Parts: sequence; structure tokens; C-alpha cells
Amino acid sequence: MRIEQVKFLTSAATERQFLKPDKPMLAVCGRSNVGKSTLINLLAGQKRLAKTSAAPGRTRLVNYFDFGPFLLADLPGYGYAAVSKEEKAKWGRTLDAFFAHKEEIAHVFLLSDIRRDPSEDDMQMVTFLNYHIIPFTVVATKTDKLSRMKGKERMRAVANAYGLGEDNVIAVSGTTGAGKDELLQKIASVLSLH
Repeated sequence: MRIEQVKFLTSAATERQFLKPDKPMLAVCGRSNVGKSTLINLLAGQKRLAKTSAAPGRTRLVNYFDFGPFLLADLPGYGYAAVSKEEKAKWGRTLDAFFAHKEEIAHVFLLSDIRRDPSEDDMQMVTFLNYHIIPFTVVATKTDKLSRMKGKERMRAVANAYGLGEDNVIAVSGTTGAGKDELLQKIASVLSLH
């Protein structure tokens, strides 16, 4: 699958502003600073389409991108400690409202930093996706930060922690581009079902 042209569409702060997709919609979620924006830029082949930041908690809205054959929704990161309870609750409500329209979501990519074990929030998200029968794939990010040997070891650990087979986890690096082809293959197979 080739991505030709990608453009940012809009940001939604409330459920009323959510887009009604006219083509398959994929969603990217994960805790703050896990690499969601970097992954979107990698897929798009653009460096600055989605704003990246060293400071976690930057994505506070649902950001929509048009990838041609599909829409991609970048969801607010969860689990960032340095925001107010109020702000966390607001992000939670945004995520709940987004997933309430599960029939509009073709697939979710749950991002997980390969160097860390899944957090309680990550595990809650997997439980939520399983409970609501929303298809998802775990994407292990930041693989360039580890040696190949350590990367393989961590892939097994991440898959085990989520209760998944290793083939249900895709390892990627926004820096080196590793894993982009596997991710595009997965997207192509998701789109072939819709």
C-alpha cells in the first residue's frame, strides 16, 4: 500500500465536532508521549504533519487526517501525571465519547513504548477495546532506542503483558522507519475488510 497525499482535516474538542467518516476510519491511541504524532508523520512521509513535542500531553483534542483511502483520528494521550484531575477527566470523556461511535472505527492502533511495560491505563484500554469488540493492533514504538537483541526480548514481553501473540504487535521506529511496511500491510488488510 502506498500513501500518496495526506492532509490535516480538523481538530475536535467535543463530540459535536467529531467527523462522521465517509470512508474507513483508523484511530491511534496510547499514553502521553508514546509517539502517536511521530507515527502519523512516519505513515504520511512528512516530518511536520502532526505536531510532535518532547513534553507529554500536547494532543488534547481528536485530530483528524485524510490519508486518501482512510481517515486517521489521533486521540488525546492518557496517563500524563502533570495535568489537573479536571483535564484528565476531560480527556477521559473525550475518549469515551469517541469510542461510543465504535461502528465508525475500522481499527485502533494502540501505541506502547517498547522499553516499558504497559501501564494500568494501557491495560484498561485493551480491556475496553476487547469488551467493546473493537479490533486493534498494538504498535511497539521507539524500537531504535534498543539493540536488536533487546528489541526482540522486549517485543515478547510487550506481547505477553497484553496477552497477545507476537504477530499481533508491530515494532516501529519513527526515527529509522523500521516497521513502516508492516504497518502499511496491516492497514491494507484492515481496508480490504471495509
